[in-house]
Amino acid sequence: MLSVLIIDDEEEVLSVTKLFLERFGDMKISTTRSAKESLGLLNNQTFDAIIVDYDMPEINGIEFLKILRSKGDTTPVIIFTGVGREYAAIEALNNGANFFLKKGEDIQPQLREMVHMIRRAVEGKMVGKGLGTSQKILTDAVHFFREPAFAIDRDGQVIAWNEGMANLSGVGVADIIGKKDHEYALPFFGNKDPMLVDMVFEELPVIRRHNYSVIAKDGGTVTAWTKAPASNGGERILWMKATPISDGRGIFIGIIGAIRDITNTLGPELLSRQTPITADATTAEKTEPPAGQGNMFGRILGRAKAHYMEGLRLYYREGRYEDAIAAFDRALEIDPSHAFAWNDRSLCLKALERNEEALASVTKAVELAPNEEEILYTCAETLKKIGILRDDDTILSAAVDTYNRLLEKNPANADAWNNMGVCAQEMGREDLSRQYFERAKDLKRYNKDRSRMRNLDAIV
Repeated sequence: MLSVLIIDDEEEVLSVTKLFLERFGDMKISTTRSAKESLGLLNNQTFDAIIVDYDMPEINGIEFLKILRSKGDTTPVIIFTGVGREYAAIEALNNGANFFLKKGEDIQPQLREMVHMIRRAVEGKMVGKGLGTSQKILTDAVHFFREPAFAIDRDGQVIAWNEGMANLSGVGVADIIGKKDHEYALPFFGNKDPMLVDMVFEELPVIRRHNYSVIAKDGGTVTAWTKAPASNGGERILWMKATPISDGRGIFIGIIGAIRDITNTLGPELLSRQTPITADATTAEKTEPPAGQGNMFGRILGRAKAHYMEGLRLYYREGRYEDAIAAFDRALEIDPSHAFAWNDRSLCLKALERNEEALASVTKAVELAPNEEEILYTCAETLKKIGILRDDDTILSAAVDTYNRLLEKNPANADAWNNMGVCAQEMGREDLSRQYFERAKDLKRYNKDRSRMRNLDAIV
């Protein structure tokens, strides 16, 4: 009889899982409510396998796993998680988990799968785990993702291709598994150009030379976007993330790549660029907001307004964003309380893909005019864009909060409801996103859509 330790802060989950594994898995089950309690227990007791919840207070499942492996403990660990994003699977794999299992509403099939995972994990214990077992875990990880994803092994051969990838690429699993030499690039670029998974170990200049705009490079993980041909003869924007995967002993076993088509969410903004600008490439050229105290004579003479109007014309009429920023800066040097100068400066920075600077600028605008609908909208849009590009739920939640602030003042803004739906969809909240989309459609359908935005044509 196998001995198993289950760690979860939800009493109901512990009770149901313990009952099922003892009755149908013929296992002896111990339970704890926290990782801290479990670590104390493991000082005096051993188990054949450990099931640990991903999301727990104080010490979460991954942190528990790191502590366990740092002590040299090779007990098989299964991460039981309600988190369906790829980072949970990647973290689990790279820190020595044997398997991971996603929580859902219908728990019985998951518990049956848990029994099989426990037995497989115990049979192929972490020490001495072969490459075939590692690749099986890598394949499981790819199929765990809710978005299009695939994996290649150390030789660049496709070993996993999930349903999302099949739908996005039009290439079925049977037609791509085992292919190598960059054949997985053909459905996206029409040729065998290197994809992000092929450049995960390269320096940023190399990645940029292949027309990728790097959003973030954190350790071995790279996130970027690039342009690719669309089926209608135009272009589309592909967001990609690639990360190398190692087994519990630190041995490199392959690379996972995730891809999304973000043309409909951010495409118009990104397609307007002639060449991608990377986040890292712009940091040396940041335009810091002036900290001047203002000039009374300048305000009296209308110089601040004149510079602001020049910036608005350069931005809105001519698309000369750098020149417009310079004009807005001259206006703000005279009158730093000009909220719309900060707002429109932010729009220019966002158009130049200097998104973090754009957020700093519009945040200043919100501080000066916290009830201005258009400024709140700019702030929410900027957060949405950064959240999507960085694949960061925390930033997307901040965008939703800002849209909500706007909608408290004007619940008839259909674009705000629609964009909240986009954020919710990106976070995997499908039910919530449908509600937001329906609200936007109703406002449009019944001609009740109202937004309080400036008429820039009239102003300019």
